[in-house]
Amino acid sequence: MTRTLSIAIKENTYQHLKQKIKPGKISSFVNQAVEKKLKDLARTEKLKKEQLRKKLIVAYQRQAKNKKLQKELRALEAAQFEDLRNE
Repeated sequence: MTRTLSIAIKENTYQHLKQKIKPGKISSFVNQAVEKKLKDLARTEKLKKEQLRKKLIVAYQRQAKNKKLQKELRALEAAQFEDLRNE
């Protein structure tokens, strides 16, 4: 299925299209260019998500190794249980 779309482009871009692309083929050319750009954007988003996931894993591992933080978390946990018993 195709959809008709009205777009505005710069005059010099249109002139280049007319020079390089055969008559009646501009829509196909633009469609292919947009599809390529969308794939590139999806690939970039996926890469950024993967990089963020790796950074979060490294940060979590760093915190898990932090002895001072672990001691503070155990103290907070004990205090919470103490508060629950006193209720």
